[in-house]
Amino acid sequence: MKRLFPDNSVETVSVRVTGRVQGVGFRAASIRQAHKLGITGWVRNATDLSSVEAMLQGPHDKVDRMLSWLLTGPPGARVDEVSSQVFVTDRHFDRFDQW
Repeated sequence: MKRLFPDNSVETVSVRVTGRVQGVGFRAASIRQAHKLGITGWVRNATDLSSVEAMLQGPHDKVDRMLSWLLTGPPGARVDEVSSQVFVTDRHFDRFDQW
């Protein structure tokens, strides 16, 4: 990770997606979508076995498009809810990875 400049227009958002999102390729599809949009951050299965957590970082419009995609996810997933919260940080991710 690198340090962001104070005037940078990069937004960081913490996300939790609940529903049938584990065991259906949700993380792999999220990585593909993030790469397509140019989003950085990470995605991982939560320990509760029914949700996925992610950290999204990028320009507001791209983060917004990723959040919209997460509302549906890949074929086979059933998204019940997407909750997100802006996360204030002076660091940024170099790429989007699975944790």
